[in-house]
Amino acid sequence: MPEGDTIWQVARHLHTALAGQVLTRADLRVPRFATADLTGRTLLDVTPRGKHLLARIEGGLTLHSHLRMEGAWRVYATGERPRGGPAHQIRAILGNADSTAYGYRLPVLELIRTAEESRAVGHLGPDLLGPDWDPAEAERRLCADPARPLGEALLDQRNLAGIGNVYKSELAFLAAVSPWLPVGDLGPGVPARLVATAHRLLEANKDHPDRRTTTTRRPGTPLHVYGHEGRPCLRCGAPIRRAGAEPGNGDRITYWCPACQPGPTRTEP
Repeated sequence: MPEGDTIWQVARHLHTALAGQVLTRADLRVPRFATADLTGRTLLDVTPRGKHLLARIEGGLTLHSHLRMEGAWRVYATGERPRGGPAHQIRAILGNADSTAYGYRLPVLELIRTAEESRAVGHLGPDLLGPDWDPAEAERRLCADPARPLGEALLDQRNLAGIGNVYKSELAFLAAVSPWLPVGDLGPGVPARLVATAHRLLEANKDHPDRRTTTTRRPGTPLHVYGHEGRPCLRCGAPIRRAGAEPGNGDRITYWCPACQPGPTRTEP
């Protein structure tokens, strides 16, 4: 699932291609909105909100989409053949005289009133890359349930909007704590540092397609633990371990260093 920095890049790409231009083509290929006619309206802006995309359109309308695991937006020159997948996977088309955006495999696509955007994104916590970023409120929400495992709390978009599986694993490593440690057991100052580090990392990566959380420039080491099962830890040399899907978190996977991150663990049976 794309994380907040990736969604920020998608929003910027769509905004550059579509914002301020009159829609000459608009096709929403979901039954509920298939008859909506948006042509002739100006697309005003495309704004990211955590992992959500809000394309605001003249007349008080917003096209809300979420990519989840498989979705993607691709932009091509108008008239160019799209190459994002089979045509039957296209769920939305928004185009103007110069550029056309195709939404592929979008599991969430709805047309709502701009004044009612809170219905779609109002539940989200402070947006790590948004103008509403509030570290104190993010820390308060993260620690609201002391018994909750850290990794689960980090993934909850009601706490901090924009963290996904990669940052979950990397943040726990950088804090030198187990992803399964209850947040109430974090040491003094650790929650505040986690929140600050999350903000710093997403800000640093939002303008770069190749995400990096490490400071080393050795080839193949942009991340500390994520995707590195069996490889030596960059900090201590111990083998990185991997745990499978946690109950309630879909197909989420966790990576961690058992030496650098003492505490509760969870491994594959």
